[in-house]
Amino acid sequence: MRLRHHLNLVFDILTSRQDLTVERLATEETIAHAEGIVEGRVRFWDGSMLEFVEVLVMRGLILTKIEYAYHYQDKDNRLIFRYDNAPHHPGISTFPHHKHSQQAVEAATPPHIGDVLREIDKFLYS
Repeated sequence: MRLRHHLNLVFDILTSRQDLTVERLATEETIAHAEGIVEGRVRFWDGSMLEFVEVLVMRGLILTKIEYAYHYQDKDNRLIFRYDNAPHHPGISTFPHHKHSQQAVEAATPPHIGDVLREIDKFLYS
C-alpha cells in the first residue's frame, strides 16, 4: 500500500462515520513521499475519545508503521484501552507491541485503525 493511499484511507474511514466528530486530523508527508505521519482525535456520541498517531515509512513497496499509539478513553478520561509500541514492556512476547487495558498490559500486534474502531464499536454498541 502506498503512503498517500493509507493517509487517504484513514481520512475516509473517520470522516464517513456518523457516530463520531473529528476534532483533529492531520497528515504530513516528506517530499519523496516515503515517510508520513497521521494523527488525530475523534469524539464519539457517548463522549468517549480516540486519540491516535501513526508514523509511517515506505520501504520499497511495503508501508511500515514504525511508531503508533491508539488511545481510547471514556468521557471521564479513564483509559479503556491503548495500543502502542513504546519500548517499555520488554517481557511481553510481542515486544515492543502491546495493549494496555483497564486490567493489564498484554501482547498485541500492530492494529489497523479499522480494527481499533471495530473494537470501540463493541464498547459502544454491545
